Order: sequence, then C-alpha cells, then structure tokens
Amino acid sequence: MDLITTHINADFDALASMVAAKKLYPEAILAFAGAQEKNLRDFFSQSVEYLYDFQRLKNIPFKEVKRLIVVDTRQASRLGTIAECLANPGLEIHIYDHHPANPGDLRGNVEHIRPVGSTVTIFVDLFRSREVTLSPQEATLLAMGIYEDTGSFHFDTTTPEDLQAAAWLLERGANLHAITQFIAQELTSTEVTLLGELIRSATTYTIQGLDITVAKLTIDSYFDGFAMVVRRFMVMENLNTLFALARMGERTYLIARSRIPEVNAGEIVREFGGGGHASAASATIKDLTMIEAEEKLIQVLHKQIRPQRLAGDLMSAPVISGRPNITIHQAEELLNRYNITVLPVVDENHRVIGLISRRVAGKAAQLGLQEQPVSDYMSTEFATLTPMATMGDIQELIIEHRQRIIPVVDGRNGELQGVITRTDLLNLLVNDPSRLPRNLYSEQLPSSERQRNLQNLMVERLGRRIVVLLRTIGEVAEARKYHAFAVGGFVRDLLLHEKNLDIDVVIEGDGIRFAKDLAARLGGEVRVHSKFKTAMVRLPDGLKVDVATARLEYYDYPAAMPTVELSSLKLDLYRRDFTINAMAVHLNPENFGLLVDFFNSQNDLKDKKIRVLHNLSFVEDPTRIFRAIRFEQRMGFAIGRHTERLIKNAVRMNLFDRFFGYRFFGELQLMLNEDNPLPAIRRLAELGLLPFLHPKLRMDARLENILSEAQAGLAWYHLLYLDKPCRPWLVYLLALTATLKGEEVKTFCARFEVPVRIRQALLREKWAAQQAATSLRRHAPTSNSGIYHLLADLGPEGLLYLMAIIRKKAAKKSISLYVTELIDVRPEISGHDLKNMGYQPGPRFREIFDQLLDARLDGKLRNRKQELAYVRRHFPLTAGSPPDSAESGPAPPPGNCRPGSPEPGTKP
Repeated sequence: MDLITTHINADFDALASMVAAKKLYPEAILAFAGAQEKNLRDFFSQSVEYLYDFQRLKNIPFKEVKRLIVVDTRQASRLGTIAECLANPGLEIHIYDHHPANPGDLRGNVEHIRPVGSTVTIFVDLFRSREVTLSPQEATLLAMGIYEDTGSFHFDTTTPEDLQAAAWLLERGANLHAITQFIAQELTSTEVTLLGELIRSATTYTIQGLDITVAKLTIDSYFDGFAMVVRRFMVMENLNTLFALARMGERTYLIARSRIPEVNAGEIVREFGGGGHASAASATIKDLTMIEAEEKLIQVLHKQIRPQRLAGDLMSAPVISGRPNITIHQAEELLNRYNITVLPVVDENHRVIGLISRRVAGKAAQLGLQEQPVSDYMSTEFATLTPMATMGDIQELIIEHRQRIIPVVDGRNGELQGVITRTDLLNLLVNDPSRLPRNLYSEQLPSSERQRNLQNLMVERLGRRIVVLLRTIGEVAEARKYHAFAVGGFVRDLLLHEKNLDIDVVIEGDGIRFAKDLAARLGGEVRVHSKFKTAMVRLPDGLKVDVATARLEYYDYPAAMPTVELSSLKLDLYRRDFTINAMAVHLNPENFGLLVDFFNSQNDLKDKKIRVLHNLSFVEDPTRIFRAIRFEQRMGFAIGRHTERLIKNAVRMNLFDRFFGYRFFGELQLMLNEDNPLPAIRRLAELGLLPFLHPKLRMDARLENILSEAQAGLAWYHLLYLDKPCRPWLVYLLALTATLKGEEVKTFCARFEVPVRIRQALLREKWAAQQAATSLRRHAPTSNSGIYHLLADLGPEGLLYLMAIIRKKAAKKSISLYVTELIDVRPEISGHDLKNMGYQPGPRFREIFDQLLDARLDGKLRNRKQELAYVRRHFPLTAGSPPDSAESGPAPPPGNCRPGSPEPGTKP
C-alpha cells in the first residue's frame, strides 16, 4: 500500500500538504502520525469534508506499506509509530518538504525540497506545471496552509513563490473568510489567563546587541493552545524574537519565533532535538527541568546569535558633501551648519575625490585662505568601503588606520552612498541604540534653535490658571535640576490661537520622578507607564498633565512599535509625526515662554503645510498617514507635495500588512469622530487607502450618498437635544461599511483588532438595521406599535445608519417618529399595581405590559385610569381574588419598569 503522512502535532500546512499529495497519489491512504494542533482539530469539528479520508493508525498494517509519502518534514523522529515502516524491505520514500536540512534527515527516492515558506507552495508549483484541477474547497484548505506557515506573509521565510501560490489558489476559488476563521482565532478565557502569566514572566536579554525575550510558565497538564498564546504575545508586544518555555506535566516544551535574520529559530531549537525553520520552530524537552532548560537556552542563544553588521546597514545617508571648486570659507560654513567634522569632496559623478576636516578648514581660514578652493587642501589619501563591507573591515580602518571617516561607495561606479564615522562605530561598540541620522532634509532642518518668547501670548490665550500651572511645572523641574518643556499640539494650537488644554510636558531628566513631585506639590494623582517612561498627573480641578521623559523612538523594521531610549529634547522632537507638532516651549523660570523650533516648524504653520520630519516617517509608522489626513482636513491645511509622495510610496509598498491593527483602528476612530469626517474619508479614497480598510471598499456614488445621509442624520439628531448619547464615529463607521456583508465586517474587525465591545455593537447595529431596512422596503408598518417593535432593537447609532441607507420618505418618517415620540412611551402602571389588583407575578405580566404598551403607542390609552380599566376588561381575575386597591395607591413614576417585564425583584 501507499501511505501519506506528516509530522506529529500536525498543523494546517501539514494537513493541506497531505490532501495535496492525495491529488498526486490517488490510491494512497492518509494517516496522521500523531496528534494535531488545536486549530486543526477545531477545523475538523466544523468541517467534516476531509475528516473521513483519514485512517486510524491502529487500522494500518505498517508492514504492508511499500511507498511512504512524507510531507512537511523529513525527520524520522517526528513520524511517531509510522517510523516502523522505514524498516520495510524495498520501501520507496517520497519527500515533500520546505524545512532546512538537519543531520539525520530521511533521504527519498523522490524529493521535492525547496526553501519556501510553506510545503503547500511546492505542491502548487507541481499542480501548475501538471495542470491539476482543484475545487474551491481544496484551494481554500491549501491556502490555509500557506497563510499559517508564512504568518499571513509576515514571516521572513516568506518567498515570492508563496505569494504566487496563494494568488493561484485565490484564482481557483479559495475563500479568504474561511481562512480568517481558522487562522486568526480569538483567545479563549484559558488562553487569556496563560497569556497574562507568560507576559508577567517575560525577561529580555541583550545578546550581541539584540533584544531576545524569554518567557516561561508551568501548567499541570498538556495544553495544545500554547502556540497560539505565544503568537498573540509576540504580536501584542511587537517582539522581534520570542522563546517560550512551558512545563506541562512531566515535559518541557519550547516554542521559538523570530522576525529577524540574525536569530534563526530553527537552528536554535535543533540544539534541543526539535525542528522548524528560521521564523518558527518548536521542541519537546524530556530530560531537563524548566530551570535547566532555560539555562541551556541562554547558553545556546549566546552561541548561535552572531549578527552580521554590514557597512550598508550602518552608514549615514544621504551625505553632506561639497564640490572641489567651493572655497575654504564655504566648506567651513557647511561643516559648522550641519555640525559635521569631515566633509567629503565629490566630482560631477558624485565620486569621492577628497576629504577636508573642520580642523584643516579652520586653520586655513586663520591663515587667510578663505577664498581658496578646497581641492588645494583636501586629503586625497583615504580608503573607501562598499556597502557589503563587514564590521571587521570598518574597525580596521577606523581603529587601526585611524581614519576619521569612511566613505561608503558603490562598488561598480564609485558613487558615494553614505559615510561611517568614528562616532557611529563607538555608538555600536557600546551598544547605544540612540543613533539618529543627522538632518535628512539638510536645508529644511537647521540645527540652530529659532528662539521667540511666547510669554505674552500665553498670558493672553491661556488665562491665569493655566499659566500658573505651567510656571509651577517649571519650578518643580528646576528643583530637580531638570528642564521642562510644553510640547506638541499644545504649542501648535497656542501659535494658531486655538484652545487646547491637553498639556503634554517633556522632561530632560526622570519624567516619572518629576510627575510624582508635581502631584505631591498640587495634590494630584499619578498614573505611571514605566515601559515608556511616561506618566499622567490628574489634578484636583480635573486638568490632566501628560509627562514624558525626553526620548527618541527608533524602529527596528517598517511598521514596528517603537523602542524607547533616553535622549535629549531635540531628538525627542525629531521623533514627532509632523513639523507642526515638533515645537516646544521652555517652562523653567529662567527661560519661561521661550519657543524652541529646530525644524522650521513655524514656517510650515504659517504656510499651512503638513510635512513629515524625515523620509522614512511613514515607513516607520504608517498610522501617521491617517493622522496627516485628519490634521489636513480638520485644520484646513494641505499635505506637502513631498509628504504626499511619501504617503503614496508607502501605499505602493503595502506596508499595512505589518501593523498593530488596534493602532490603525484608534486613528480611524479619531478621524470619524471629527465634526465633519467626510473630506477625510474622500482623501483616504483619493490616496488609495480605502481598500486597505477592506478590499471591497470603493468611494462610489452609493457610498458617497450613504455617508452624506449619515452626516445629515447626525446633524438632525443633535438638534433634537435628546438625553440619549450617540457616538458619531460609530454612525460613520456603519455608513462606511454599508456595502460590506456581515462576514466581511467581521473580517474588518479581526484585521483591525477591534475591541470586543465595539465589535459586538457594530455587528449588532448593522444586523438590526439591515433587518429593519428589509422590512421597511417590503411593507412598512402602518401602526405606531408596529414601528416601535420594528425599531426597538436599534440604538441611536443604528437608527441613524438606518436613515442613511433607506431612501423612501415614508420609511424615514417612521424612523423620525420613533426617535422623537415613540421611543420613550411606557405604560404608567407598574408591577406593584398589578399585584395590588390581585394578579400573581408570572408570564401573564409580560402579556399585560406588552398589550398596554401597544395600546399606548396606538393612542388607545392615554392615562393611568384607562390602563387600569383596560387590564380589568381584558385580563379578568378569577373568583376569590383580593380586593382591588390599585387606584388608591400612589402611582410610580413612568418608565420605572420595562414594558413586558415584571417588577424588579420578582420572579417572572
């Protein structure tokens, strides 16, 4: 017989590869070597299509296996009891695998082994060349394998072939909603608990300049959802590497994940007898305790992690340079303006022909040679490196040959690419991550402060209370010998004469200690966020002061969460999103009110331009694109041409697959919560960003009309001055997703990690509104009670969304009637009244209140007396009931009991 199998603890790539192999070996039997991962078992519990194709191991005569087809592994140790087949005489082995080679790997008579992100990709390539047909269900399953093993194309092991394979499967009907259902799962309560324990146990080690996180936990028995918990931890904390140890029963399990090439998870885990690839690997550790396993892991990490630093990665670019015909005076100006010590001199082809230092230029000027060309005095004896040069090459030139600066040049044409200085090397050697490129927009980002005192403006615009608070902040900082600055939007709006009491303070010093001092001085409360070295001080009068330690943020890869290190004010301002938000005001007594503007921010404020501070701003943090659009539309500014080009470039690069969904959703909420978010939504469409929210979103005439109707509905609702709060952003979000189906909205919520409470509200209001819209289009209710019951399940947001998607005037009038008159109608009598009349609490109470409500809605009953008479007439009591005392009792206030419900505290 022919037998198809895979490794124990099979995942979707293993399952899909087995099903794919069955297409090539139709007579073969399918059998798992052991248990499957939890999400795979969940899949089988909901989809039995493939379940019955698999045989139990106990029913397979291993000695009769003549051909063994192994997928997604080639390690005999991972085949469980099926490894018995390997002793069969004349056994033919066919292997399909994408993992790196390991000592002791099986050798096959037929081998299809390639370093791609998923074994399924190998099968898809074979199917394409052999023109194998697939059903949509098969295509969906195979796509699940690719999505899981490439981390939805986030893992470094992802290759162009994986993307091409997924595209081919989509062409054959692969269902992305089904993929999302099983690949991106919500955590159970148990998994959430374990996630909390894992986070609390985490320790970060710095090895070879890299942050390596190790976490561990102990569980009484085996728990197969551990891999999902590890994956969620990595996403939540935006970790580049994570090694998780779990003691379950008598064994210790290791799961390794890595996003960076310097840390190969597969190689590290193989030291424990496990397997996997560079991005994801796992092992079962039998003979070590948790402590021993952790100690060995740390040793292995130190042994395995050897990051290769190349000149192209370390160099500063673009380079400040000069031509050979500039004068000594001009060279000295460049050196001083950009605060550099050596100026490369380049020819017309941008090839380096010399170097002139600040010392040489200064001495030449002292000797009266200011007008002489630099070509006369530049140094022409220097070495260059290519971008592929190693750290050893760099150290040799700077340390051994004492070369102050190394030009990095293109190896083909000698064109200058960047420079590496002694300071760059020193920063690297002392493991200081606070290296920041010098002014990337050299002329636009002058290094000298532009000083202007705003004290009078502060007194005029802020009022005495806020000015006194700011002076107190300065005094508290001065007592600690810290420097305090008001920064960001507070300064921007002060210069724009806009009211803004959101006070952000940056401290050059210990921000958390300062916040505690300020709270003690003013009698406030402190909330500390130690990880980001920030704090919030809430004052007795309700004002809040956000405090941050002066810092820079650097990003390890595009769209990463920032790593925070101590730094100076200038570097703190440099990390801001836009130039208009990169100003500060001194608060210390000596310099109170002095404006700090390193980056020509005032000019951009005057020109009403939104500009980023450096070219990689949107690459580092794509959420800034949403913020740029929001500021542009709210403030009536325009995004600068260069900045808009950078936005379009970020969209083309499709950086949005590597992001924290909840951060984007937060920005979207803020955008939709603006007084008029429609221009911002149109701008999103113009820049090609609506498909990022969902592939089916397009700004067509229908969506434009729904959004406009939603805006009109909100304006109408606010004019009613009702006491029922309405969330405008949710109304706009419902309108924005009006063209999406329920499952597509779920996909949107999962993609953007929408909080459960909001997700439930969104789906509930959307579903209820669609149901009501269908009824209103078919046959609108003619009675008030009919209108009430049709719309009773909708909140204010759902009602306004319903008005936006309904076109019939009669239907709109019905909704308006419900909102303005019917929604608060209640019977006047209560459950106490019914009990006093002799009725016993029970299901009959609901029937009575339902009928009373309908009669009140339809105008058949107008007061309490009529309600009591209605009850006696339609719900007569049996003989021997207690005397009626309802009319003589005090009437409770209307609305104290929900229609159709018994009195609180009584059983229905």
